[in-house]
Amino acid sequence: MRVIDHIKNSQSTAFSFEILPPLKGNSIQKVYNVIDKLREFDPKYINITSHHSEYIEKQQPDGSIHKVNIRKRPGSVAIASAIQNKYGITAVPHIICKGFTKDETEYALIDLNFLGVHDLLLLRGDIKTLDVGKSANLYHNYATDLQQQVNNFNKGIALDGSIFEGIDTPFSYGMACYPEKHEEAPNLESDIYYAKEKVKNGADYLVTQMFFDNSKYYAFVERLRNEGITVPVIPGIKPIVFINQLTVLPKIFRSEIPEPLASELRKCKTDDDAKTVGIEWSIQQCKDLIAYGVPSIHFYTLMASESVRQIAKAIY
Repeated sequence: MRVIDHIKNSQSTAFSFEILPPLKGNSIQKVYNVIDKLREFDPKYINITSHHSEYIEKQQPDGSIHKVNIRKRPGSVAIASAIQNKYGITAVPHIICKGFTKDETEYALIDLNFLGVHDLLLLRGDIKTLDVGKSANLYHNYATDLQQQVNNFNKGIALDGSIFEGIDTPFSYGMACYPEKHEEAPNLESDIYYAKEKVKNGADYLVTQMFFDNSKYYAFVERLRNEGITVPVIPGIKPIVFINQLTVLPKIFRSEIPEPLASELRKCKTDDDAKTVGIEWSIQQCKDLIAYGVPSIHFYTLMASESVRQIAKAIY
């Protein structure tokens, strides 16, 4: 069943979360351990993040510095297939622009189609650590460009314009949106415009960047509805687990920390204290979202799977 069908058919607010592929050389059992911890709450789908290769500088024997391309984590294609086959839960690999060429994306789509994984989350991806050099034309610049490639693939049109068969089940996908504005957007109106473009061109649903102030989400959804956007807008929730996230998260993700939450975090002496505050805040945040009638809540579980388990236990 597609993610959009899970969301529409759920009799109550659906539960989903995302997992991080294990570091290179580690077993997939680490992924399974997170899923086993959260299975009891009936996740409708599980997202798998994608991570591009990175360039690091290594000193050579002659003293020169050479840039080396490394990949720290396996791709999401194999992990999505493994999850879907082991658990029977819809798996949603992230397909990102940066760090993956258009050809590599096509190969991933071919493999996913063959493996029976037909749901995607399309994202631009982080470009801060990426160095594509003179090969920039090989990569999509924006998620909407990537979206067009997926749409063409669904029609049986390859990158080179050739026609192929075998797309019996076209990909269904969601895309990102930003209640507090993308860090590079000049204003919120620009974000609204691109959200409309994503939906107009085929996105079945939108998932928000993390936020900690529900009023920002409600205002954003109202703006989208006033613009005629009717697809589900899934709130993305990330529990705070470290004291330094009080300043790190607003800096990296432009997610404002409401003063009541900031005040409690400033009182924390340890990360365990911050984790407790984060759990309590997220529980109340999620209860309010459920009362509002959100169709689903998506949890960002990076370094926070135990917190998500406690939150889900309190609200599901």
